Amino acid sequence: MGVKFIKVSVCYFVIGVCLGMYMSMTEKFTFTPVHVHVNLLGWTAMTLAGLIYVAFPSASETRLAKIHFWGHNLALPVMMIGLAFLISGVSAAGTAVAIGGTVMVLSIIIFAINILLHVKN
Repeated sequence: MGVKFIKVSVCYFVIGVCLGMYMSMTEKFTFTPVHVHVNLLGWTAMTLAGLIYVAFPSASETRLAKIHFWGHNLALPVMMIGLAFLISGVSAAGTAVAIGGTVMVLSIIIFAINILLHVKN
């Protein structure tokens, strides 16, 4: 599970950096919130989760880890695409942001529960 998280996180890192480069080149920083969230929740949080799962394999082998992985990876694109549309003026996209954000928070809570239950001294 840890390696899966790390591999997917690298994809989000490329997306975040490319979005940042695009904004820099065009000098239009409208999508800064998307750029920041892709880098924070996609690159940083997923890399750290992956490293934690590598360091504590007992936590990576649980059903909670799988739920965390799929929840995180389904929620982030929904939330980011919704946010991009919302920033672009499509007010109905707020629903996608809310759904993606809710699933993301639940996935992170599941991660926390998994770590608290399965990482032992």
